[in-house]
Amino acid sequence: MSDEQTFEAARRELEQIVERLERGETELEGAIRLWQRGEGLHRFCLEKLDGAQGELEELTRRAAAVDPQGETTLPDGSVPA
Repeated sequence: MSDEQTFEAARRELEQIVERLERGETELEGAIRLWQRGEGLHRFCLEKLDGAQGELEELTRRAAAVDPQGETTLPDGSVPA
């Protein structure tokens, strides 16, 4: 997996691999290579999703932080009732 690979490109390639494997038109050796490539893409996508989730959790934590007046603010900037 290259550093330039995007989540979207990896997901599209993984979908294409799944389609090829499901059609069953690939010989055994080719199917094994596709499966291995698919596993790598799957891991890459999971890592990207985990990273994005961590970033969102951090942003949510910051947004819900206590403001200087001691009030908790929600991600949309409002104060809970």
